[in-house]
Amino acid sequence: MPPANTTIRIRIRMSARPIDEPHRASSQLELLFDLTFVVAVAVVTAQLAHGIADGHGLAGLVPFLQVFFAIWWAWMNFTWFASSYDTDDVAYRLLTMVQMAGVLVLAAGVPAAAGRSDYGIITLGYLIMRIGLVAQWLRAGTEDPASRRTALRYAAGIGLAQVGWLLWFVLVETGALPPSFQLPFFVCLVVLELVVPRWAERARATHWHPHHIAERYGLFTIILLGESVLAASRGVEGALEAGEISGPSIVIAGSGLVLLFALWWLYFLVQAGEGLSDRRHRSYLWGYGHYGIFAALAALGAGLEVAVEQSGHEVAASPPALGYAVAIPVGVYLALLWAIHALVVAEPVIFPAAALGCATVILLLPLATPWIGVAAVVAMIAAICVVLVAVTIWTAAVGARAGARRHGPQSPIR
Repeated sequence: MPPANTTIRIRIRMSARPIDEPHRASSQLELLFDLTFVVAVAVVTAQLAHGIADGHGLAGLVPFLQVFFAIWWAWMNFTWFASSYDTDDVAYRLLTMVQMAGVLVLAAGVPAAAGRSDYGIITLGYLIMRIGLVAQWLRAGTEDPASRRTALRYAAGIGLAQVGWLLWFVLVETGALPPSFQLPFFVCLVVLELVVPRWAERARATHWHPHHIAERYGLFTIILLGESVLAASRGVEGALEAGEISGPSIVIAGSGLVLLFALWWLYFLVQAGEGLSDRRHRSYLWGYGHYGIFAALAALGAGLEVAVEQSGHEVAASPPALGYAVAIPVGVYLALLWAIHALVVAEPVIFPAAALGCATVILLLPLATPWIGVAAVVAMIAAICVVLVAVTIWTAAVGARAGARRHGPQSPIR
């Protein structure tokens, strides 16, 4: 890499960055790249919220997961590539801008996909993103001879998968693919996408930076938590416009903020950088497992938005459905978070009995919605997550004190 005082990088030979590069952090370009995903996630979350409010939450779940996969996969592909090959020169920046343009096109196509099952604009946006990414891998293969085979495998695999997506779209649009086969075809293409990195890196592993990757995933988690705050605020805005702000809406909004803070706290109890450094072979499970965590946070935003909105005016969804719109994402988040943490730490920070027990109770709470109301259910979900945070911190403190007694007074206690 060029000296730190170089401000304009016209052309830098693309080569693998050191795995142990000190002080590696997200670049300004990566942060700008993330802003395009703020737009995309906001659109897909809003569409899911509309479906829940209209009483079609289950029908809208599969399209939500499909579109969110495209968003998440595009973000993840760029993130891991950048961790290995970020040169920040003119060509790299321009190709990144191409991928950003693709994200925005994809976001523009979400309403049509959700409302009319029209995936044309989304397919176009995804194609634009993949063109930019394939060009990056071809450049890496040309300029980094040591990793040429890996880079070309990535380019070929991504290109093949993109041909599959275009074929899926054409078959769906022409009616040649029966509706009953559309989802299985989609799942097969998802599997192909997930297999490409594993196959490509069998030639030679890329030099992704564990602390950089952990930071990037943490930043995307914060983005999704912020989207949930935005979604809840949209619900408050809708209640205010209806002129029917009420006690339950205030309870739901306040409980939602507490809930999101607790979920943030739980995620960052583990600093994954060290764990990924020591257990690089588990990076696939750790990285792929975040799809469920990210999708759960996005879905939670939609659930909170409708929960707040229904306290101001009537919606088509039943009270139990509204309760489950919040409970299911939180339960999935807690279970997956425990599993993700367990992959990269020697000893669990969140105990499985605590995480799974809280998730089970949360998933049962909506059954009581007809008697206690949506606001009470959301408040109790937030309270359970707060208790989980408190118990986790307390057990960690007890364990630290016990370790200090075993190893002498000089052992640090946090």
